[in-house]
Amino acid sequence: MSIEHEPLILASASPRRRELLTEAGYRFEVDPSDVDEPEPPSGTRVFDYVSLLAWKKARAVAIRRGQGLILAADTSCAVLGEILNKPVDRADAERMIRLQEGRDTEVVTGLCLYRADRHEWVGTAEVSVVRFEPLTDSERNAFLDTGRWEGKAGAYGVQDYDPWVAVTTGSWSNVVGLPMERLESLLASYPSLTNGRSFRYNA
Repeated sequence: MSIEHEPLILASASPRRRELLTEAGYRFEVDPSDVDEPEPPSGTRVFDYVSLLAWKKARAVAIRRGQGLILAADTSCAVLGEILNKPVDRADAERMIRLQEGRDTEVVTGLCLYRADRHEWVGTAEVSVVRFEPLTDSERNAFLDTGRWEGKAGAYGVQDYDPWVAVTTGSWSNVVGLPMERLESLLASYPSLTNGRSFRYNA
């Protein structure tokens, strides 16, 4: 189904986000923001963290281009009060997996739409819950050997269909990295953008 809207500029190099937009029929081009994603200070709320990063990414591309409707997103996981970003190496991936095993993990994506020529923006955040089943040592090591944890928040991807990970609440596409239902809603509200509009936390 073709989606009628102004073509988007996706401020992300994520192949998963590109796939989701393409499968949904969106017209877009890709212009990664290259914004740094530093580890959050202790005590940072995951909603605040991903929403701010999404806005920074959208704004960076908007300033560079000067026109167009920019779409930016940032996804992180949170468990036991700790934000889990992309693992830096295999040991970090193992630490993240062990932390999540047998627990429910929140997966939160911040979204931002930014109209470059008017410096108007609107944003939101979406939350899903993933159940992470306990693994045996052999199962864990076999997964780590695949390298599929690389570049993925929380060190896994539901799109890989590993049997020990399941989305129990919320949007599956959100866990992949772009909540398509929420994006559709955000685009529908786009005509009402006003200068300096704040993020809406309506997960």
